[in-house]
Amino acid sequence: MRLLVTGGAGYLGSVTAAMLAERGHEVVVLDSVATGHADAVPAGLEFVKADLLDADTLADRLGGGYDGVLHFAARALVGESVLDPALYFRTNVVGTLNLLDAMRAQDVGRIVFSSTAATYGEPDQVPITEDAPTRPTNPYGASKLAVDSVLRGYAPAYGLAAISLRYFNVAGAYGTQRERHDPETHLIPNLLSAVRGDGGQFILHGTDYPTPDGTCIRDYVHVEDLAEAHFLALDAATPGEHRIYNLGSGSGYSVREVLQVVERVTGRKVPTATGPRRPGDPARLIASSERIERDLGWQRRHGLEDMVRDAWEALP
Repeated sequence: MRLLVTGGAGYLGSVTAAMLAERGHEVVVLDSVATGHADAVPAGLEFVKADLLDADTLADRLGGGYDGVLHFAARALVGESVLDPALYFRTNVVGTLNLLDAMRAQDVGRIVFSSTAATYGEPDQVPITEDAPTRPTNPYGASKLAVDSVLRGYAPAYGLAAISLRYFNVAGAYGTQRERHDPETHLIPNLLSAVRGDGGQFILHGTDYPTPDGTCIRDYVHVEDLAEAHFLALDAATPGEHRIYNLGSGSGYSVREVLQVVERVTGRKVPTATGPRRPGDPARLIASSERIERDLGWQRRHGLEDMVRDAWEALP
């Protein structure tokens, strides 16, 4: 298949693009590199440096025939979204509308959208299922939910085949393809940075949560497993339908558990200090993957130790 991967210079997009190419697909990467890295685009792939807000370039680049789009391009920092919501709604929503309209004009009928479990906000119960109320607590989650709503309308109206995948934290690496966010907000790379002496002490924000060890419990999915979910979704997307699937562990890991695995994998102690809870941090955020496992046959093949080891070995 000939496929367009938007955001293919970022962490998730570059891994997915690499795995697609290895399976014999013709892959074109489109990315503005506003938050991605041009050198993350897998070697040998066509790379188009363009912004989704540039509707004319999108319309031109989607010519020539594509079998589908895997859409990762987005702004994705919660704190930044609170400070500059206009940036998030413009980039994530308007950019996606431009993409969808270019797809319609060029008769590209399939899209898999990288959504987020942040669309649910603070859940009433966990694990979170796809039927849970969507009450995002920040503009980032709200912008992704808005795109899900657009897809829900576009699918029956225009015959679009669309699937949204919602998940919390992605971790691990695929070869040398790794997390390279600036600023880095994710737990595992920050723990590894502390272990290497690059980031000072790691702060445990809150040790008195109603969890077995007092620290927050969060969900993690290996980046390779996430890419596999996108491949399954691409094959399963049906014209006129928009489906939503959650991806998660079903049980999650506490901050202390992740810290202990980092120490075990690296053979080093993490320099640690304790601090107060961060405002708005729920005790447990875990997604249920039962629906995608049942409908598409998706399976998690990598556990927490795999995620940490792969991330550690990928560091330069």
